Amino acid sequence: MADEPGNGGPAAQVPKITVLYVDDEPGFLELTLIFLGRDGDFVIDTALSAKLALGMLNERSYDVIVADYLMPGMDGIEFLKKLRASGCTIPFIIFTGKGREAVAIEALNSGADFYLQKGGDPKSQFAELGNMIRQAARKITVPPGNYRMEEASEGSLPHGASCDAADLRAPSTQR
Repeated sequence: MADEPGNGGPAAQVPKITVLYVDDEPGFLELTLIFLGRDGDFVIDTALSAKLALGMLNERSYDVIVADYLMPGMDGIEFLKKLRASGCTIPFIIFTGKGREAVAIEALNSGADFYLQKGGDPKSQFAELGNMIRQAARKITVPPGNYRMEEASEGSLPHGASCDAADLRAPSTQR
């Protein structure tokens, strides 16, 4: 039967990786959606600021977060530090036009899983970003000692990473 696992039916489909991509440049968000959307491996939500992304994390869970470094209000590393301080363990990739070594070191020391500099050939750049996203998602989808993706159930990736939405909410102002 075509719908049985291993026969190519719907039960055999590999679950998509959910990605929250945060960048203050709308054109770059659109370009990323075009390139990463081509292979069908990802479901991508976008946010124009870290503040908007925090609100989105209160509404939905994600497998991987990708963020620009230089953004107004809260930069990508401040966003990452806020997430990690709240106990959020979702894999995080800094994807930025700022190619300074100090930024890469600070990002990785703050808990980023990967750092990728924007620029160059878009096709190879987005192929590399896609590979980083897949690798980051595997960190949370494969329990230690278990290297078989087929064990994902009901078309969804088993989530090992999390964000406690209550810890991400902005403090309310009291009157």
